[in-house]
Amino acid sequence: MAGTLLAPLSGTPLERLVQVAMERGYTAQGEMFSVTDMGRLAQEALGCQAEVLYGGLGGPNRDHVLQHLVAGHPLLIPASYDEDFNHEPCQRKGHKAHWAVSAGVLLGVQGMPSLGYDEDPELPGLFHPAPSTPRQPPSLPAEGSPGAVYLLAKQGKSWHYQLWDYDQVRASNLQLTDFSPSRAADGREYVVPVGGLRAGLCGQALLLRPRDSGH
Repeated sequence: MAGTLLAPLSGTPLERLVQVAMERGYTAQGEMFSVTDMGRLAQEALGCQAEVLYGGLGGPNRDHVLQHLVAGHPLLIPASYDEDFNHEPCQRKGHKAHWAVSAGVLLGVQGMPSLGYDEDPELPGLFHPAPSTPRQPPSLPAEGSPGAVYLLAKQGKSWHYQLWDYDQVRASNLQLTDFSPSRAADGREYVVPVGGLRAGLCGQALLLRPRDSGH
């Protein structure tokens, strides 16, 4: 998913990503329990820059993440997702851990945006960046503003993008601590980093950029 966002005309097949990950020892069954390994895989297989974010999606990291998305770059997020119900982030301590990709962000802002944005013809009050037009980045809603920030995202078990409340994703990402008991008992081999999910996934995310992009 992220590869298509980085290079729409030359997406890397999923089979190739899994092959490289297995050759490098990052995975045994297609699982990825290390954000660091996912970053290394992205750099090698997608030819992009990969920045590992530590410390969760809140606090000082919040503006960094939102500015990254506003610039049009994808974000990879490990979190727990309720695949049996609505595919939205939940809090199950990593028992339902999956990766999701965020391809954009919906910001609730005060007043009209500055020049460089076009109003949606069907949804008054919704503005999109105008293609090939210089513009000022939008002002970011203050942290804690209810319903002000949503991620346009989807996880690997879903075919469709959804809007997820940013704080809901942040909370789910921070509680990835336990390896799924069902996986532990299924008799299959998995690659789990030293320190488990808490060390490999909890409070971490991956910011991807084209290699020729400025930081």
